[in-house]
Amino acid sequence: MSTLAVEGLRARVGGKEVLRGVDLEVSSGKVHAVMGPNGSGKSTLAHVLMGRPGYEVPGVTVEAMLAEALPAVGAEDADVGGRLREEARRIGVDERFLGRGLNVDLSGGEKKRNEILQLGMLRPRIAVLDEVDSGLDVDALRAVSRRVEEETEERGLGVLAITHYRRLLSVLRADVVHVLVKGRVVATGGPELADELERTGYGAYGGDDQEPTADQLEEAIDAGLDGGWEERVVLDEGDRT
Repeated sequence: MSTLAVEGLRARVGGKEVLRGVDLEVSSGKVHAVMGPNGSGKSTLAHVLMGRPGYEVPGVTVEAMLAEALPAVGAEDADVGGRLREEARRIGVDERFLGRGLNVDLSGGEKKRNEILQLGMLRPRIAVLDEVDSGLDVDALRAVSRRVEEETEERGLGVLAITHYRRLLSVLRADVVHVLVKGRVVATGGPELADELERTGYGAYGGDDQEPTADQLEEAIDAGLDGGWEERVVLDEGDRT
């Protein structure tokens, strides 16, 4: 079993401390959802965990990128093209997009489906999905959620799904829900916690105070995660995601 353990994760963004000691643990075969108001640090959490690469790859096709990435994760595949077309079919991605430059001229929703396509190809042990419901219509959201659930059930994929709204959790069943407010996990519970948030909002958890707007947070993120991280992110059993 693989486990992603986050202990005392702290991060500063644009000179402001955004994550103030986040603790959570995601294990194989489980879906954990992180919810919170704008400016609570959800996107920063995803960026810190994934390392947020600072480079661009214009002109590289999806197939070429995956052909290079598969050996790096110990999943070399002689029939990359065949698997890629099968994954595209399973989540409703038009094959003509596979020969395009990576994320070139794709809508927001198409980029999200492209992310799930890469997940199905690379087969990580733990996946961090940041606002995967953004830009997807109902049918696309169902297709993407179904594919993620298949990976959790068939391969034991562990998922940390970050979202602002309960909309995602209406089709992607979460085993655990965490509430992130002002850079801290202030509550953890089962799926019923998402239902409560839908009814009451984040006020009961101190989420109605003046918070940075999403635009302000994005500006800070674009400025770069500055120094002073005091995170401890632990992968059990030497597993890599």
